[in-house]
Amino acid sequence: MRRLPVYFVLDVSESMAGTPLLQLESGMEQIVRSLRTDPHALETVYLSVIAFAGKADVIAPLIDVVSFYPPRLPMGSGTALGDALNCLMNSIERDVVKTTPDRRGDWKPVVFLMTDGHPTDNTDSAIERWKNQFAHRVQLVAITLGNQAGTSVLSKLTDDVLCYEGNDGKTFKQFIDWISASVTATSHAVESNNDGLSLAKKPSNLTLVKDFPEHKERTIDESVVVLRGRCQKSERPYLIKYNRSEDAGFSGKEFELEGAFPIEESFFAWSVSSESDSQVNTEQLVGVPPCPHCGNATAFAMCSCGKLLCINEPGVHTCPWCKNEIEFSGEGSGGFDVARGRG
Repeated sequence: MRRLPVYFVLDVSESMAGTPLLQLESGMEQIVRSLRTDPHALETVYLSVIAFAGKADVIAPLIDVVSFYPPRLPMGSGTALGDALNCLMNSIERDVVKTTPDRRGDWKPVVFLMTDGHPTDNTDSAIERWKNQFAHRVQLVAITLGNQAGTSVLSKLTDDVLCYEGNDGKTFKQFIDWISASVTATSHAVESNNDGLSLAKKPSNLTLVKDFPEHKERTIDESVVVLRGRCQKSERPYLIKYNRSEDAGFSGKEFELEGAFPIEESFFAWSVSSESDSQVNTEQLVGVPPCPHCGNATAFAMCSCGKLLCINEPGVHTCPWCKNEIEFSGEGSGGFDVARGRG
């Protein structure tokens, strides 16, 4: 039986913390439920998931729809698109059965690549490899989650660069329904020997990108500020996420708090090995959250080691990072610089 391999290459960088990552997880579950209701999809579609942050890896190997179980998505610092492309190409080389004089191979693979930011690694060699060896035998749809992603890089991979802009569960469900319908339509098309991608009618919140601003290589995502901390009580890590403000009164210089989010220790394994040397001054940040683990009043106390921790009141506290004691007076001392993640 000829298979239709479908790969999801998902950005799980720290800028996806909170609702975006939860939506992606539930979206994968929704896609699988939908595909399992269609006989053609059940017969032909095989799914795989590749996640990328500071590193990239296969988190769900290629398997039939019936056996596929949507994985829990990890998170890390960085947006290593180059690594993700190489991981994808290696997977295609390994997974996809090629047509030979003696047998008919799999149908042309379909790839849905989703990202919300700019690459933080060098993508040149991966893009060159894609163009030379894979572009003609893979159908790739690149989707930006919001309007801050590096579309010029994506345009080098495919003509199908789309932008999803939605801010609620209803519009995201419509977006996921479109993906499910596109995969289902393609599974029907290949049954009729039409080896091409059949995209469903796009919802209003999904548009074709036509303008591709010049890509500038960067090591951090400048659309967000993400800070790392640890709970003083449990020592579990968390992220504090700020989004660039659209308020004209801020002159585009400040970032508004989205929230603080608990993360797992696996975050550090999915992050780039070297920490970013970029910093942000607290005067540019609007809002201070409580600790998402224990509820301490502030998750934004900084130890002399440069790391953030949570505290509930002034006094002597033990830093969960360096284990040293530090006294917090509770008196304001103006703005100070703090290390930011790569986004």
